[in-house]
Amino acid sequence: MKHLLPAIAAIGLALGLVVAEAAEMKIGFIDIQRLQRESAPAERASKQLEKEFAPRLQELQRRENQIKTLQAQIEKEAMTMSESDRRAKEQELARMTLDFQRMQREYREDLNLRRNQELASLFERANNVVKQIAEAENFDLIIQEAVYRNSRIDITDKVLKALAEGK
Repeated sequence: MKHLLPAIAAIGLALGLVVAEAAEMKIGFIDIQRLQRESAPAERASKQLEKEFAPRLQELQRRENQIKTLQAQIEKEAMTMSESDRRAKEQELARMTLDFQRMQREYREDLNLRRNQELASLFERANNVVKQIAEAENFDLIIQEAVYRNSRIDITDKVLKALAEGK
């Protein structure tokens, strides 16, 4: 019992120090979804991607219209066409549809790849800005995801402002 009392006192003292240390901890929160939606670099990247992929999107739309036109022509003239002409048009329609689907898949894959590259670049810049803010304002911890957060610890606006200024 004599040896137990100092051990209990030491544990209590250690717990008190941990609680006191945690009370002085400065925590911040960053909303990643807001950065993706509202940051100036994200908006620029979105416009750049739109511009970069516009010709391919227009080509896809043109091909889709060709397919619809051919399909309507086959349906309209099915009764008056010869069997060999109808079969040839249906084969052409099938080939055009497969090409369209392949082009559409490649378009989506390329767009997703470029979007992910742009997001990676955005997150890299955002992380640098967050580190600068954390060091300048003496934050101990900055988190990106939380079940609950108080708005007073949200530093997203500061990060958005710094990204807009190009820091």
